[in-house]
Amino acid sequence: MTDATLSAQTELDEPTVRPAHVNLALLALAVGGFAIGTTEFVTMGLLPEVADGVGIDIPTAGHIVSAYAAGVVVGAPILATLGARLPRKQLLLWLMGAFAVANVLSALANGYGLLMGARFLSGLPHGAYFGVGSLVAASMVPAHRRTWAVSMMITGLTVANIVGVPVTTRIGQSYGWQWPYAAVGVIALLTVLAVWRWVPFCPPDGGLSLRSELSALKRPQVWLALGIGTVGFGGMFATFSYISPTMTELGGFGRATIPLILALYGVGMTIGAVLSGTVSRIGMIRGITVLLVAIAVMLFLFGPAVQAAKWSALVAVFVLGLLPSALVPMLQTRLMDVAHEGQALAAALNHSTLNLANALGAWLGSIVLSAGLGYEWPSRVGGFLAVAGIGIALWSALLQRSTQRSARRMA
Repeated sequence: MTDATLSAQTELDEPTVRPAHVNLALLALAVGGFAIGTTEFVTMGLLPEVADGVGIDIPTAGHIVSAYAAGVVVGAPILATLGARLPRKQLLLWLMGAFAVANVLSALANGYGLLMGARFLSGLPHGAYFGVGSLVAASMVPAHRRTWAVSMMITGLTVANIVGVPVTTRIGQSYGWQWPYAAVGVIALLTVLAVWRWVPFCPPDGGLSLRSELSALKRPQVWLALGIGTVGFGGMFATFSYISPTMTELGGFGRATIPLILALYGVGMTIGAVLSGTVSRIGMIRGITVLLVAIAVMLFLFGPAVQAAKWSALVAVFVLGLLPSALVPMLQTRLMDVAHEGQALAAALNHSTLNLANALGAWLGSIVLSAGLGYEWPSRVGGFLAVAGIGIALWSALLQRSTQRSARRMA
């Protein structure tokens, strides 16, 4: 290996942004993830309370979950693209400020229509924040630690399910469903202060333009990765969107135990996010496929496990958190790799598609429940969605192998 090669490799492995304290910068980004994770998942834990509060049934209340997800789907590509020329730190500050305002509006909503609108607005900054934040996190560490840095930022979202969601669910049950959204607004304002204080200045990419960002959409591998996120995660959300009534009606748990069950789900999510970097070592697309197979099996077994016994129901909830959470950082890194000059848009679209999965899963779950089927059916629908995700992952792997063979022949 020549000196020039060594120099090039060293330069490739160097972080592009040098913060004074990497861990504090990642913590600031993770606090934002904590706020987002709390507001996204607390609605699912409070679905019966929200339904009673605005005078609707539980299947209709599931549309409130879908409204937030729709906001993410719409907001992620638009805000990431429009903000591409802004310094990334400045964009993060604007996104989290808007997120704070929208959650306060959710707390003030006094009817179904107003709540639907406020939840849609709350979802708009979600995908762009995670997309831009992932790029900032990856830029602060050497290349071989990118998946780890992204997973540390996303850990804020997973920890929200250990602490934020159970605590705010209890608050919502005791004092009213509006208070969790108000609490998220306060956490979002704290995130603004933390990002301003600890995250380093991150200039936009040189020569970045709307055209260069949109160029990512011309790449088949980008669409395949987004497809994996949409259908692969739709199954998890079909199950988790109705986790509160599923555990009370199907598993026989009391409503007071729901915050503890949500905390267990959060523990699984956190462990999954931490393990993501380890799983990625077997190869990004291979690891994604293996996890999708495990998710499909888990979803098909979820209903019987909840019905069988309380201990098996708790194991099923833990695994429901663990497996999909391990997949998120890997999909994020995969999109950043295949998008080339359109990384900001692709990274944001990852969360857009995950929330499209959220909306799809909640909608499909409401269909089977409205048809009179039991609470074991949403996870069965989810299992088939995960199988579809496996098919897309295999398609992506075959296309990658074909492209690599063509490149070797041309070399």
